Amino acid sequence: MKAGRVKIYDANPEILRLLSGTNLQVSIMVPNNQISIVAANQSAANQWVRDNVLPYYPNTMIRYILVGNEVLSNKDDQGLWYDLIPAMNNIRNSIDQHNIHNIKIGTPFAMDILETSFPPSSGEFRLDISRNNLLMPLLRFLNWTKSYFFIDAYPYFSWSQNTSSISLDYALFQGSQTYVDPVSGYVYTNLLDQMLDSIVFAMQKLGFNNIRVAIAETGWPNGGDFDEIGANLYNAATYNRNLIRRIVSKPPFGTPARPGLTIPTFIFSLYDENQKEGPGTERHWGMLHPNGRPMYDIDLTGQTLDSEFIDLPQPTNNGPFHGKLWCVVTNDHTMNEMDLGQALEFACRRNETCDDISPGKSCYQPVSIVSHANYAFSSYWAKYKEDGETCYFNGLAVQTNVDPSKYPKLFLFYKYVQLDQTYLSK
Repeated sequence: MKAGRVKIYDANPEILRLLSGTNLQVSIMVPNNQISIVAANQSAANQWVRDNVLPYYPNTMIRYILVGNEVLSNKDDQGLWYDLIPAMNNIRNSIDQHNIHNIKIGTPFAMDILETSFPPSSGEFRLDISRNNLLMPLLRFLNWTKSYFFIDAYPYFSWSQNTSSISLDYALFQGSQTYVDPVSGYVYTNLLDQMLDSIVFAMQKLGFNNIRVAIAETGWPNGGDFDEIGANLYNAATYNRNLIRRIVSKPPFGTPARPGLTIPTFIFSLYDENQKEGPGTERHWGMLHPNGRPMYDIDLTGQTLDSEFIDLPQPTNNGPFHGKLWCVVTNDHTMNEMDLGQALEFACRRNETCDDISPGKSCYQPVSIVSHANYAFSSYWAKYKEDGETCYFNGLAVQTNVDPSKYPKLFLFYKYVQLDQTYLSK
């Protein structure tokens, strides 16, 4: 794939050894659950560097140490917010003690760090972090160390939530649409530049004009649930190919607010994450199958023309999904029957709408744990999806547009069993 950089979400020793002697610049991470330990004292940070940097550097070209991941997005653990800067300082001090001067220390932020982001010139940080003694020290650290403001920027989410006002081509770096910021006058040709410049303007409002932006994550989902618009291989390939050409261009494009600057960029992700919870898009960002075969042609040098890539099927979900959906048991023959029973019990106990699959009721037959789970999962999901619940059930469920009550044999791939009726009790 001819990558220039690789990012891992820990400091996995096996991976770091494998990267030794390559020309790949490497980003490693202090996981969120280790931040407070590293922040507590300098000795702990020194030990982390001894364990995770010194055995591999410089043969492995570690160039970035990211402390945590989207820490300021977790409002349920605000204590960790205040450990972030001490941890970054301690890691920096330890690196300096070993006369290592080519590793940047930073931390990735999600776009929800902003209170406002549109138009880009209105970019402003959230009040809960800008009105306390948190954001300013962090920006001073990045400015003093000449590090980057690392941002996870996903145009897919901005577009999919605003399809009436943002065109798909604009999100995919295609077409001729432009947007003129009414205050700055900058002309934008794509959504990603708007997102990045909203960060630039937010920093400028606090007096930081020179901190450079790096993209810690970006990409486009190659698949998702039926009702997740635009998540498909065609759009994923289009976005990533156009992104790469833009990022590696010489001279660099930069952004309208920062023209001509190189933007270090990491594409998310190398592989799908089949065990990740949430909507289907959470599990489908990969560029490679588990066996290493590409999901679609990609050239990280940006030199290959679109006409040289193998054609992909045209997308069928670039518009809103119209129709009914059900949540049914996944067709996974490695599924554990006990796990399915527990998920069924959970759905029935919380939903309290399982009367129809009680003995003698309309949906009791066929007496199959799968048939009953199909009913319970669909009923539960229909009731709670507006509250953010998804059709997942720990990987045991998937969406379908086929009514399982009308075509039950399609879904009875699991053996018939006599059910324990405890999940039917109220």
